[in-house]
Amino acid sequence: MKDPIRNLRSELERGISRAWESLTEGWREVLIRSSGALTHFVRAAKREKSTDTHQEFPQWALLAGESWETAHSVIVKIEMPGMSKEDIDVSIYRGRLRIRGEKRSTGDLQGRLYHLMERAFGRFERTISLPHNIDAAKAEVSYQDGVITVIMPKTEVTPPTHLPVK
Repeated sequence: MKDPIRNLRSELERGISRAWESLTEGWREVLIRSSGALTHFVRAAKREKSTDTHQEFPQWALLAGESWETAHSVIVKIEMPGMSKEDIDVSIYRGRLRIRGEKRSTGDLQGRLYHLMERAFGRFERTISLPHNIDAAKAEVSYQDGVITVIMPKTEVTPPTHLPVK
C-alpha cells in the first residue's frame, strides 16, 4: 500500500518545481526581451525626504521600444506615456541615441492610500546603440500619443540585397 502522505508530498514538490520553472522562464524572457527597456528613475531628493510614502514607489519601469531600418533611414520609437514633450531631451552622441527626461507625478500625493503603484516617476536616461551610417544632423524627433519617434536618415542608401538560393 502506498503512503498517502508521501504521494501528497511528491505531488506538492512536482507542483512547486513546475511553478518555479515557469516563473524563472518568465523572468528570463522579460530580461532578454526588455534589454535596455528596464529604466531606472531617480526621484528628486527634496521629494524623497518630504514623506515616507515615496520610498515605496517603483524606481524601475519599462520604457518599451522598437528600432528598425529601411533603405533610407533608421527609426526608433519609445513608449513614454504621461510625459510632456518639454520634459524630454533627445541627443545623438558617439553612435548612441540618448533619451533623457523627467516623468512627473500629478497632484499632491499626501493622504493617498495606494492599492497598486507600478508607475515610476523621476529623472531617467535611456540609450540605444545606432548603426554607424546615420546622419545625426538631419534626424527628426516627434512626440505623439505618448510615443517618441526618432527618424535618422542614413548617409548612404542601403537597399536589401537579395541573394540567390542554391
